[in-house]
Amino acid sequence: MGNIVAIVGRPNVGKSTLFNRLTGQRHAIVDEISGVTRDRIYGKSHWNGAEFSIVDTGGFAINSEDQFEQAIREQVLIAIEEADILLFLVDVSTGITDYDEAVAEIIRKSGKKAFVVVNKVDTHERIPESSYFYALGVDQLYPVSAINGSGTGDLLDALVEALPNKTDLSEEEEDLPKFAIVGRPNAGKSSIINAFIGVDRNIVTPISGTTRDSIHTRYNKFGHDFLLVDTAGIRKKNKVHENLEFYSVMRAVRAIENSDVCILLVDATRGFEGQDQKIFNLIERNRKGVVVVVNKWDLIEKDTHSTKHFEAEIREKTAPYVDYPIIFTSALTKQRIFKVLEDAVAVYENKKMRISTSQLNDYMLPVIEHNPPPSHKGKYIKIKFITQLPSTTPSFAFFCNLPQYVKDPYKRFLENKIRKKWNLTGVPVNIFLRKK
Repeated sequence: MGNIVAIVGRPNVGKSTLFNRLTGQRHAIVDEISGVTRDRIYGKSHWNGAEFSIVDTGGFAINSEDQFEQAIREQVLIAIEEADILLFLVDVSTGITDYDEAVAEIIRKSGKKAFVVVNKVDTHERIPESSYFYALGVDQLYPVSAINGSGTGDLLDALVEALPNKTDLSEEEEDLPKFAIVGRPNAGKSSIINAFIGVDRNIVTPISGTTRDSIHTRYNKFGHDFLLVDTAGIRKKNKVHENLEFYSVMRAVRAIENSDVCILLVDATRGFEGQDQKIFNLIERNRKGVVVVVNKWDLIEKDTHSTKHFEAEIREKTAPYVDYPIIFTSALTKQRIFKVLEDAVAVYENKKMRISTSQLNDYMLPVIEHNPPPSHKGKYIKIKFITQLPSTTPSFAFFCNLPQYVKDPYKRFLENKIRKKWNLTGVPVNIFLRKK
């Protein structure tokens, strides 16, 4: 299951710089997830074989009048509630401020594991200055320089060691497919889950404490057997008034990571908006299967072409990835509700598909011969051999003489040809070019 690490602290201590350093990205975080800058919150980090998600809580709620209340307390509360481990960032050049003490108090009350990271220790002379932060009542400090990376190795070593090893499922349940229903708030996720599993189990409950209680709901009716994964914003939060989008993306991160197939719920009355697109991008980036479900279809005035137009609009926004099922449904009237489950199961089966090497070569080599990769500065690229790699998502290796010169458009051409021959609907496909 996915671990989430949140970076918290007052403004201007270097949270975003540390975020860039830990996710290994040199560009500004504004590009992390396309969309408004308020959503620049999510990245992945790998260290010593462990993988975890990092959330940057900085720079939100800019328009609020009371900057301390909104920018610190709201964000930090949500991050603390959702994260497994917290990185509490402070600035060695300013010492301990009232803001720092306020954040420390909130973290202390939460009882979550937190690392105090003293940033801007850019030179060795500044290391002794960082000891001042022991006044916050902590056992260990991690002096780092987010801008040049010094000290981050020790921090990551300690962080990876402290990551909880989550095994909440029994062995039998571990093998079951996991389906997550994700989407922005009020798209009808709770209603659709209640429609699936019957009214006797009402998932819309306030949460007390951690979100790790009963993350999975087992569904075994009508010949299906799988787990529904706890999803973004499915439960009412008593503490969240502003920042609903931030909160829903943060919950979606966890739900997507813990699933095999994601059912993305879109509100028909609002259309496919930026928030939906962002969650779709998260699903694609995590290489999970996807089924798009347009809910509340009963509230729309329709004509003969309504579904066609709506479908075309969604695919246009998610291009070049367009090969996934879209279902128009209503959780209220239960129209086409079980088609959603059937398609999710089908996508899960597609995700596990194995294609033999001989079949791949027999079909793809003539296609490549007929449409070879464009030459590069007079050098011709020859693809000699194709095989499927052993991975959780269909991944194909094409062996050739000059793999570095094969560009993305040709990779998409190869992917489309594979999709045309084999049913990989709803599943992201990885194409790798390797040196023969």
